Amino acid sequence: MTILDETYTLAGGVEIPRLGLGTWFIDDDKAAAAVRAAVEIGYRNIDTAQAYGNERGVGEGVRSAAVPREQLFVSTKLAAEIKNYDEAVASIDESLHKLGVEYIDLMLIHSPQPWDDFRGGDYSEGNRAAWRALEEAHQAGRIRSIGVSNFRRQDLENLLQGATVVPHVNQLLVHAGNTPSQLLDYCEAQQILVEAYSPIAHGAILDNAEVKEMAERYGVSVPQLCIRYTLQLDTVSLPKTANPDHMRSNAQVDFEISDADMDTLRDLRDVDYGEHSVFPVYSGK
Repeated sequence: MTILDETYTLAGGVEIPRLGLGTWFIDDDKAAAAVRAAVEIGYRNIDTAQAYGNERGVGEGVRSAAVPREQLFVSTKLAAEIKNYDEAVASIDESLHKLGVEYIDLMLIHSPQPWDDFRGGDYSEGNRAAWRALEEAHQAGRIRSIGVSNFRRQDLENLLQGATVVPHVNQLLVHAGNTPSQLLDYCEAQQILVEAYSPIAHGAILDNAEVKEMAERYGVSVPQLCIRYTLQLDTVSLPKTANPDHMRSNAQVDFEISDADMDTLRDLRDVDYGEHSVFPVYSGK
């Protein structure tokens, strides 16, 4: 049994694989091949989003994969700009159509604010309206589980004011150097499973001397160490790659990081995302 066979059970009873494939930055015309390669290696958790522009390709990969659809866990996300009920309903339909599937395993609100106002204004009412559309699709069986992404505690509390379903998932930027411990604890208390995106800090951590030295002590690569770190935080880890060799390597994380080294990684700060700091999730605004 490898990490690719291990799952968590969401509060709604749906099982989700602990390690998934992120598809951000994979072009639509290359996404199907990447998904098929990942499934062949053993991945069963595939993550995309409307904003990635590759739902069509991801869906093609899912439909043409070497395993039945019901063995795969497919996630997508409502575009961050959708903050009303009618647009959310239409957007759910659009994702189902682009993916070419009868149901989605997990659908998230991508951000509590539109990207051009990330961490800015108050969109609580719009998020509650979009959430109502997700709840209805979930009740109808078109989406098996529903959640959010990039939501802080206040965002979650605002959403829960009108919710009938507590989000099953909160997908967050979590990696060594950016560990939102209080938010992780809050989500755990609410039975909200955290998915860690960019567990390798979008590559920013690869040259960190302390992390490199630690990886060498374990006889693993820096990406493997960073993925294992997020798994030991009890999150779903979602490294993104279109390279089958990297997919295989990312799944070879059958080792244990000591408590002392977990503390060291948890306490890391000041990651420089370089050119990728232009993206709101890395700049924080």
